[in-house]
Amino acid sequence: MREVDLAIVGAGPAGLFAAYYAGFRGLSTAVIDALPEPGGQVTAMYPEKMIFDVAGFPGIRGRDLVANLVEQAAQFNPNYLLGVRADKLSYVDERPVLTLSDGQVLHCGAVLVTGGLGSFTARPLPAAADFAGEGLVFFVPHLADLTGHDVVIVGGGDSAFDWALALQPIAKSVTLVHRRDKFRAHASTVGKVQALPIEIVVNAEVTRIVGDGRCSAVEVTVKGQQPRTLPADSIVAALGFTADLGPLADWGLDLDKRHIKVDSTMATNQPRVFAAGDISEYPGKVRLIAVGFGEAATAVNNAAVIIDPSAHLFPGHSSDNG
Repeated sequence: MREVDLAIVGAGPAGLFAAYYAGFRGLSTAVIDALPEPGGQVTAMYPEKMIFDVAGFPGIRGRDLVANLVEQAAQFNPNYLLGVRADKLSYVDERPVLTLSDGQVLHCGAVLVTGGLGSFTARPLPAAADFAGEGLVFFVPHLADLTGHDVVIVGGGDSAFDWALALQPIAKSVTLVHRRDKFRAHASTVGKVQALPIEIVVNAEVTRIVGDGRCSAVEVTVKGQQPRTLPADSIVAALGFTADLGPLADWGLDLDKRHIKVDSTMATNQPRVFAAGDISEYPGKVRLIAVGFGEAATAVNNAAVIIDPSAHLFPGHSSDNG
C-alpha cells in the first residue's frame, strides 16, 4: 500500500504537464502508464514528426516535446509507474484507491485520467503469426537503433510514410509495402517519399518473414505475381492501432463511447476523479495537445482544493514564485 496526493493515469503530454503542475502545487504524484516509457501516443506513433500547434514552439519534434515535458516535471520528482495498468478503482474513507495490474495499491487524494486514446494495441502483421524472432516492431522509439539496416515498412498511412522519411537518411535501404495502390497518408508526405530513393511496392503484402532468431529477409507477394524476397534487418509494421478504454470502462464513469464526460472543472461523475486531454469529453471539446495542457492545469487546481480544502483554487502565477 502506498499513498500519493494525485495519481495520474496516462503519461502522454497532458499527463506529463499535469505532473509538473501538481508538483508546482505541492502535491506528490504517481504517473501510471501501460507503455514502457513516457510520451503516450506521441512516443508510440510519431516521435520524429514535427508538431506545429503547441504554443511557444514554431515547430517541435514529438520526441523533443516529450523530453521537455519530462524535464519540466522532473523538478518535482514524480513517481513513474510504467508498463502497468490502473485496473481497479475503489474507495476507502471516501478517498480513491487504485489497484494496478502488477498488484500495487495506491491510496490517492485524487485521480486524474489523461489516457489519450485509452489503451491502444498495435494491429498485428498476419505474416508474423509464426515468427518469434527479433526485428519486428510497430513503432520506432529510437531511430538510431535502425542505422545501417535494410528496413521494410508495411502500411500506407501517415505513420508508415513518416517512418520512411525519418529512416531513409540513416538506413541502408528502405522499402515501403502497401496492400493497395492508394495511400491514406497526406499527399505532400507521399510526394516527399516518392522523391527519395525508397522503393514503394503497391498491391502487395508481406507473406513471410525469413530468419532464425532474427529477421533477415521478407517475402513480398504482389497480386498476380510470384513472391519476391527483400533483405530486411527490421520490419516496421505501421498498420495502425486499435484503442479502447480497457479497465477504465469498469470504473463506473459516465462515458460517451470511449471518452469520459467531465464538467467545467474537469471532474467526472466519480468522486475525486478528474479527466483531461483527448480522453475527456464536454460540449465544444477540441482534441489538441495545447487544449490538453490547459485542461490538465484546470483539473489539478480543482483537485488541489479537494485534497486540501484550505488551499486556494488559483495558486498564483509561476513567474511570481521565482
